[in-house]
Amino acid sequence: MKKLLFATALTVAGLGAFAQNVQLHYDFRRGNDKAAVPAGVFTSTVEMFKPDSYGSTFFFIDMNYGESGIKGVSLAYWEIARSLKFWDGPLAAHIEYNGGMGAFKINDNTTGAFRINDAWLLGVDYAWNNSSFTRGFTLEAMYKYIQGFGAPSYQLTGVWYMHMLDGKVTFSGFADFWKQTQHNRKFVFLTEPQLWYNFNKHFSVGSEVEISRGFASEDFAAYPTAAVKWNF
Repeated sequence: MKKLLFATALTVAGLGAFAQNVQLHYDFRRGNDKAAVPAGVFTSTVEMFKPDSYGSTFFFIDMNYGESGIKGVSLAYWEIARSLKFWDGPLAAHIEYNGGMGAFKINDNTTGAFRINDAWLLGVDYAWNNSSFTRGFTLEAMYKYIQGFGAPSYQLTGVWYMHMLDGKVTFSGFADFWKQTQHNRKFVFLTEPQLWYNFNKHFSVGSEVEISRGFASEDFAAYPTAAVKWNF
């Protein structure tokens, strides 16, 4: 669910507003891949975006529940990013951190745990919005270092939003492409488009589709969700 508030954040960035939301996604069955999420798993997402005089701060926290035989939280992951700009021009400096951990059930009496390797990213971003802030996108080009993965690499990210039908429908999402030399995966592609119906400025229902190659599995995969969202 990562970066999805950026699609909304672009709308308010030009207005100097604060944005925060909570989402709850139901993950449908993800096939026979051992790394995939089985049917019946819920994921919660908390996102925050706040612009200021020198740029903006964004973070999100994802938690999975009931995965791999675990009762309760089975995975926790977060990203925090800072865009810094105190000059004229289209580009802003971008610094970002990603990391997390998870748990899995070995047997009735034993539980195991694993880390999601820390990642640091440093680069630049460019944002565009139309005059009415109903459409916009951000492009990011970053140096990326994943702890324990050897030589540094790079990541390219795009984030977009589009408000339609007088704001009743929102199409938003992100796409990541990065180089990774571990686990026989030279390149990884991940995108998560979302479609929301906005009942009012606070409550939305919709769906997300995680589309990837080299992420949850080495092959192409597409995993849909059904979701609700509350905007504060």
